[in-house]
Amino acid sequence: MKTRRDFLRIASEASALSLLTKSPIASARSAIKVPMISAADGVAATSRLLELQQRFVDLRFGMFLHFNMATFQDREWGDPTSPASVFNPTALDTDQWAAAAQSAQMTWGCLTTRHHDGFCLWPTRTKGTSVRQARPGLDVVRRYVDSFRGAGLRVGLYYSILSLRDDIRHFNVTPEKVQLIKDQLTELMTQYGEIDILITDGWDAPWSRISYEEVPFREIYDLVKLHQPDCLICDLNASQYPTRGLYYSDIKAFEQNAGQKVPLHSDLPALSCVTLTDGWFWKQADLHGRTKPTATVVEEWLEPLNQRHCNLILNAPPTREGRLAPNVLASLEAIGKTWKRAGSIEPLSPHVGITTRNLATGKPIHASSYPDGTGPDQANDGNFHSSWYPENQTNAWLEVDLMRHERFNTLSIVESVGAWNDYQQTRIRSYRFEALVGSDWVPLVSGGSPAPTTILRLPKPITAKKLRLSFEALSPEPHIAEVGIFNEPA
Repeated sequence: MKTRRDFLRIASEASALSLLTKSPIASARSAIKVPMISAADGVAATSRLLELQQRFVDLRFGMFLHFNMATFQDREWGDPTSPASVFNPTALDTDQWAAAAQSAQMTWGCLTTRHHDGFCLWPTRTKGTSVRQARPGLDVVRRYVDSFRGAGLRVGLYYSILSLRDDIRHFNVTPEKVQLIKDQLTELMTQYGEIDILITDGWDAPWSRISYEEVPFREIYDLVKLHQPDCLICDLNASQYPTRGLYYSDIKAFEQNAGQKVPLHSDLPALSCVTLTDGWFWKQADLHGRTKPTATVVEEWLEPLNQRHCNLILNAPPTREGRLAPNVLASLEAIGKTWKRAGSIEPLSPHVGITTRNLATGKPIHASSYPDGTGPDQANDGNFHSSWYPENQTNAWLEVDLMRHERFNTLSIVESVGAWNDYQQTRIRSYRFEALVGSDWVPLVSGGSPAPTTILRLPKPITAKKLRLSFEALSPEPHIAEVGIFNEPA
């Protein structure tokens, strides 16, 4: 999608404990005993999730299969007004897909079970339009999972939250439409065996604009985990969220076709998706069209991405027959002969993930400085592209009024590192978070120079009405893009 773009270079691990001794607001001390912790102590994840993330990145290389209504229309998004009968593969051969994946030394696949127009590749019993209306008795999802598992390959599914056929659009989401999504995902998670990863799309994207509140992320996340505890969730949201933070995903996704690049030395569990042909869905022109050079796929993408804890998922679109074309088959075979698959990728570090809404967003906020045209509201507006900075201050602070007592256990600070050419490293020497508990400011966590994105899990939840971030500047005008306050489930 041309509107998706990479924005911030961020990091998800904070530096060691370093108290702010020069902050003008650090003098208030509470008799309430809340332990100070280092940022490293705040990085936590369940061992099982870390194990699943490691297993996924160790897969290294997978096949993305964009096959849906758009395949039959020379489009990237299918026409939602077209009849179901347009979907008519005359020689569907999912065994061929799996064999081609094996020839490239791929280890897993992912099929577009529902793309943005809303057509379902399985015979859903919901009101959604599907292969049930197009070809009675056909279940493309079943054929795909059976073929890939039969070839010893792992299985992933893609599902678009945006559905033009079902009018699931921004400002048009209703409880009934959310239930349709839940019912369809329940079918996918209960009828097709073990699913290793669910890739969602069209959700909190600048081109779909469906927010994580309209279709509640945590409810969908919990639903999937209820039926498939070991299924990883990956939302294609890198255009909206910092590139080194696990926001609303177990696996960080980068869309190479949209210019999204995995940062050097990234240690987040990630995937990067790109096309072997020019587009995502098969076009008639692809029959004799070019495919990406083998050297590009192997030397410029696959090998360096694997070194960054990133799994490459290469799109190989089936034709209208339901088979992979000869030029695609030849390219995949050439990749498999060129690439030398190594063993396990370097072990991952645990990372704190964000799955709930930011309690700070849109709340009253005050600051130590109000530069012309730049208010502290730009540090809690939910937009990582905007920021607030203190003017001519060495010591500065932001204070969020939650307006009522809120329970939370996770904090974040995102600095605008990488947003401008002259801002390539942190401008913060040290920072401190404090919470107003009763009439006392209670110290929560502090650290030295933070990573561009720092996400901290407190050892115990706390309930407070206000949160204060104070920091000492390392160089002039440090920019705070976003302050986060979250109550993450255990």
